[in-house]
Amino acid sequence: MSFVLPKLTCKREVDQAIKIVAEKVLVLRFGRDNDAVCLQLDDILAKTAHDLSKMAVIYLVDVNKVPVYTQYFDISYIPSTVFFFNGQHMKVDYGSPDHTKFVGSFKTKQDFIDLIEVIYRGAMRGKLIVRSPIDPKNIPKYDLLYQGI
Repeated sequence: MSFVLPKLTCKREVDQAIKIVAEKVLVLRFGRDNDAVCLQLDDILAKTAHDLSKMAVIYLVDVNKVPVYTQYFDISYIPSTVFFFNGQHMKVDYGSPDHTKFVGSFKTKQDFIDLIEVIYRGAMRGKLIVRSPIDPKNIPKYDLLYQGI
C-alpha cells in the first residue's frame, strides 16, 4: 500500500513538509518499502488517510534516503512514526521511555485515528506533549539502545 501515500526522498523535502503543513498533524513514517511491518503500517495509514484528511497529512520517509533525520530522531527500529504540528515536534506519552516517536505498527486503524485526534486536539490547545489514548497492550514493547555511550 505504500504506493498510495506520498514519499519524501530527501532532507529538503522533509524540511519543506515540516515548514509548510499548517493547522494539521504532519505524520512522517520512517521505514523501508520492502519491510513487512512497514507494509502493514502503510496499509493502516493509507486506509485512514482520507478519513483524517482534515486533521492530518501523511508522508513516507525511507530511512536510507534521509539519513540526517534517521539519525536526528534516533530511528533504531523501523517503522517509526514521528508527529509534527505547525513545525513543532509533537511528543506522545505512550507509557514508554521514548516520547519522540511511535515504534512499530498500530494494531488497528482505530488506534491510529484516536492517536491523531488526541495529538490534533492537544496541539490546537498549545500542548507539546499528549498522553496516548492507545491501550498499553496494543503498544509494541522494545528496549532502548544507547549507542556510543
